[in-house]
Amino acid sequence: MSGAKSTSTDGNFDAAERATSPRGPALSVIVPLYNESESVRPLYEAIVRAVDQLGRPYEMVFVDDGSKDDTVAIAASLARHDPRLRIVKFRRNYGQTAAMAAGIEHANGEVLVTMDGDLQNDPADIALLLEQIDAGFDLVVGWRHNRQDKLLSRKIPSRIANWLIGHVTGVPIRDNGCSLKAFRASLIKRIPLYSEMHRFIPAMASIAGPRVAQIRVRHHARRYGESKYGLSRIYKVLLDLMVIKTIASFASRPLRWFALLSLPLFALALIAFGQTVVDLLRGGNAISLPIAGSGVIFLGSALILLCSGALAELIYARGDVRDREFLKLTQTILANARNPDANRAL
Repeated sequence: MSGAKSTSTDGNFDAAERATSPRGPALSVIVPLYNESESVRPLYEAIVRAVDQLGRPYEMVFVDDGSKDDTVAIAASLARHDPRLRIVKFRRNYGQTAAMAAGIEHANGEVLVTMDGDLQNDPADIALLLEQIDAGFDLVVGWRHNRQDKLLSRKIPSRIANWLIGHVTGVPIRDNGCSLKAFRASLIKRIPLYSEMHRFIPAMASIAGPRVAQIRVRHHARRYGESKYGLSRIYKVLLDLMVIKTIASFASRPLRWFALLSLPLFALALIAFGQTVVDLLRGGNAISLPIAGSGVIFLGSALILLCSGALAELIYARGDVRDREFLKLTQTILANARNPDANRAL
């Protein structure tokens, strides 16, 4: 991810601290929050209790995704007493992917861990993720093997989606929807995240050929509030899956992808025009206007696809502007928990 990072002096790690840590590189724990006022304090306490035992420098980055309750106020009160906690606040709701992207962008650790803010992920499992990172893996994905969710609305759609994602992308992850993951910052900060892409991070990262590990993690029933997801997300997953397949297969040569799509249309146009020419050579009134018109439509559609491919090549070559550029205009950062001016910014 690109962009300026916060300039906190209390919560940042310096190079000497990273290099001399006896237990591993510095760690950032990133948690998106949306209307989780009841969960914030116990979540913070659980993270501190779990990560303090690891003996390595760490920070927590809580990203408020436009909450309408007291989530930010409670988190800010915690940050005033703990300089390891920083808060990124959106002025409106952008979604979990945007919140994760902002947290990743503002994190300072060499290893980043993401997790949900509803206490269904267990911070005690962070140690298991870091063991795999220390073993040489670049990306560690949690697998909720004993998932505490509803069968029809959550478990069955998730299993179908994981099977489909694995077959389409070629990256067989058991649980793409589990937010508890660990990444090397050098990898995840270069992966573009937008739309609902947080579910496809392993597939997106596969372009760079990382070492990926999957481990079983605990999953708890939701104790506070209500789930922010339902069956309505299915169509978003399917659309994003198409995007992921396109990016993974034709990221640097989009014109080739569009050209392949246009070939059947060119073939149909050729057949239609060929039939029209044959009818003309026969003479009389034997020309079929529907066939000739279909040929024009097929040819026009093929040309549109080719032009789209050329435009995609231009965008790839010249760069693009994604939501993250606008997100910078709609967020504030509690960079220094002991700075009253920063607190008032929220």
